[in-house]
Amino acid sequence: GQNTLAKYMARKTMPPSQRWKTFLRNHADGIASMDLFLVPTISFRLLYGLLILQHSRRKLLWLAVTAHPSAEWLARQLTEAFGWQQAPRYIIRDRDCVYGGVFARRVRAMGIRDRPIAPRSPWQNGCAERLIGSIRRDCLDHVVVFGEQHLRHLLKSYQKYYNEARTHLSLHKDAPIARAAQTVGRVLPVPILSGLHRQYIRV
Repeated sequence: GQNTLAKYMARKTMPPSQRWKTFLRNHADGIASMDLFLVPTISFRLLYGLLILQHSRRKLLWLAVTAHPSAEWLARQLTEAFGWQQAPRYIIRDRDCVYGGVFARRVRAMGIRDRPIAPRSPWQNGCAERLIGSIRRDCLDHVVVFGEQHLRHLLKSYQKYYNEARTHLSLHKDAPIARAAQTVGRVLPVPILSGLHRQYIRV
C-alpha cells in the first residue's frame, strides 16, 4: 500500500524554504512598505492617507493625503518619497485595485521589486498596519479632522514626533532618527500636536 511504501522510502533532505518573517528580518535594510488608510472628516467626507515606512529603522518616510487616490497619484508619491535618497530594493504593499499599471511601471523604472502581499493577509504587511494603528491611537482618535489641509498638517506633525521623539522597543527604546543622550541641563517639556504628546529636552 501507499502508506507502507512511504514509510520506507528515503526522504529528501532539502533545507526548508525561507519563511516570510525570516525574509523581512534578513532584508530589512532594503525593504519599505506602503499602505492607504481612511480618515473621516467632521462633514463625514472620507480622506485617504498614504504612508511609506522604511523597515530598517522603522522610519516614517512619507505621509500624504488625498480625497481621490489613483495609480498616477501613488506613483508620484513614491517618486517624491525617494527623490533624494536611495530607493529600497523591495516595496511591500497590499493588493488594492488602486495600484494600477502606472504604479507598476514607475516601481520598475526606479529599480524596486514590487512585493504585493497575499490576498486577505494584512499580517504580511504588519509594520505598516501597526503604524496605521499607532497613528490612530496617538493622534487621529483624539482630534476632529476639518478637511484635507488640516489632516495633512496633523500627519506632518505626527511624522516629526514619530521619527524624532517616539521610542520603539525594537530599536532599544530609541527613535527612528537616532539622537545623542543629553545629560546636562534643565528638562523642559515641548508640546507636540497641540499637547497630545510631549518631547522632553534639556536646555
